[in-house]
Amino acid sequence: MAGRKIVKIDERDNVAIAVKEIKAGTVLEDGLAAGQDIPQAHKIALCDIPQNGEVIRYGVVLGYAKDAIKKGDWINEHMLHLPQSPSVEHMEFGTNIVEMDDLPIPQRTTWMGYRNAQGPAGTRNLLGIVTTVQCAAGVLKVAVERIKKELLPKYPHVDGVVAVTHPYGCGVAINAPMAHIPIRAVTNVIRHPNFGGEIMVVGLGCEKLTYDRVLEEKDITPENVLTLQDYPGHDAMMQAIMEMAEKKLKRLNLRRREELPLRDLLIGMQCGGSDAFSGISANPSAGYASDMLVRGGATVLFSEVTEVRDGVHMLAARCKDAQTRDRLAEEMQWYDTYLENGGVDRDANPTPGNKKGGLANIVEKAMGSIAKSGTSPIVEVLSPAQKPSKHGLIYAATPASDIVCGPSQVASGIGLQVFMTGRGTPYGLEISPVIKVCSRNEMKDHWFDLIDISAGDVATGEKTIADVGTEIFDMILDVASGIKDPYSDQYGFHNDMCIFNPAPIT
Repeated sequence: MAGRKIVKIDERDNVAIAVKEIKAGTVLEDGLAAGQDIPQAHKIALCDIPQNGEVIRYGVVLGYAKDAIKKGDWINEHMLHLPQSPSVEHMEFGTNIVEMDDLPIPQRTTWMGYRNAQGPAGTRNLLGIVTTVQCAAGVLKVAVERIKKELLPKYPHVDGVVAVTHPYGCGVAINAPMAHIPIRAVTNVIRHPNFGGEIMVVGLGCEKLTYDRVLEEKDITPENVLTLQDYPGHDAMMQAIMEMAEKKLKRLNLRRREELPLRDLLIGMQCGGSDAFSGISANPSAGYASDMLVRGGATVLFSEVTEVRDGVHMLAARCKDAQTRDRLAEEMQWYDTYLENGGVDRDANPTPGNKKGGLANIVEKAMGSIAKSGTSPIVEVLSPAQKPSKHGLIYAATPASDIVCGPSQVASGIGLQVFMTGRGTPYGLEISPVIKVCSRNEMKDHWFDLIDISAGDVATGEKTIADVGTEIFDMILDVASGIKDPYSDQYGFHNDMCIFNPAPIT
């Protein structure tokens, strides 16, 4: 199959994807000739499609032809009417359950992590300092730079110090119905597994997000919280932060990695800057790695509501029980209403880069996005920034925006994230390492020192999904165990903590 020019996913498809750019007149197979130049990753019609006829990829109707399309024609985003989104009512559940014994067998069943008193283990040993309000961010960032230079060298078993700043905390409707989402995110980040149980929260003193909203009463002590308005000037503030941080660093420095079962590992799957190859190579390979992890006992989150919405019935079929199916429907319906109230629909999601990469609309993007979840049964559905209560494959409902989805998964407790991309992005998370997997070899060649793994050989037919999936699985365990650092961590490419806040700003 090496050197193939087009890729067809499902026998029902009437379009295929160009592996490389195809020049007009090129004869491909079975008498198929390109009617125009077909850009890489874009669709070519495999047969004549009448006006209003179905355009099918992944065995799914992507849309309806605005005008008649001839065999061999280039099909792009301007040529399709968007279909109606599937209903979330009365979805069947449990009709596509893959048994654990049928998932791929992991060749490694342990990893080296930091055991916590409860919940998932840490993949890193970090001092995390969390603000209650953006007003304290500037002070904390300066203090953390001093901590890194003056204190951290004395504690070699601590991997780093993270200033967790965010745009929430004041100037917000703190008691609004949806305010529980950002408050939950801040609350859970304070207790992130990579922070080793050490609590350090810096507030200003007049914000709406008071300590009692994010901490239990027993944890609101002078050892854990610090209010800037209590200190007379710059030097006093800095000294207080440094002294509190050093006490935490001393305890964290006593921690050591130990061999742990996969059951203690929690990871996230996300994709961004997707193209039409994402659903062929990178995402299915990540899905294979996910299946290996789940069979080994690990917990895997996948997310992005608008990027699963058009395949929600497929996810419902993988839900193990009616309760999980109902939670899935509840989260989809909430987001439908959220978008409607904002005056947009789900097709506001695809970016110019997605479309340049061959994705015609949100339906096509969703079909490729779902592939990163593998085939495992879905055992739980989470609201944004909620912590899981079960082990296995979990759907964590978050926005699809990379810089909001990532922090939401971090708040759910992921120890690392696998991030698939077609167009390329330097995205990273400071709290949890991010492994980058690209869908095309051209992307890896271009960003040879930014992309960790290329799944491009799956698209060309030179490797199987299992080959690349196993490579991703191995790197997940190596990164989780501290054996390797992904490029985003090597360079310190870390995005801001953009927590999801659907509540009003006052």
